[in-house]
Amino acid sequence: MRAEPIAKYIITAHAAFEMARRGISEELVSEVMVAPEQRLLVRTDRVVLQSRLVRAGAHKAALVRVFVDVDRVPPEVVTVYATSKIAKYWSPSHES
Repeated sequence: MRAEPIAKYIITAHAAFEMARRGISEELVSEVMVAPEQRLLVRTDRVVLQSRLVRAGAHKAALVRVFVDVDRVPPEVVTVYATSKIAKYWSPSHES
C-alpha cells in the first residue's frame, strides 16, 4: 500500500527554483505527490513524501523527496531534492 497522496498542491517559488537548479521536473514531483511510497512527518505542519525512482538518463534508482507544508489549503511544496543515499532516508517502518 502506498502512502496517502496529495493531488492538489502549489509549488512555492523556492521549490521551483530548487527544482530547476537540481534538474527535477514538475512531472517527477507530481508523480511523487500523487503516488508516494512513503509519507513521513517532519513536524506538525510538514511532511515529506518520497519515492524510489529511476530518473531519465540515470542507471540506478534515486530517492526523490518532496517536502510539503500541509497546514495550508492547498498544501505547498516547499523544496524538492533527489539523493542516491536511499538507505539514509528510507524508513523501514513505513514500508509500502
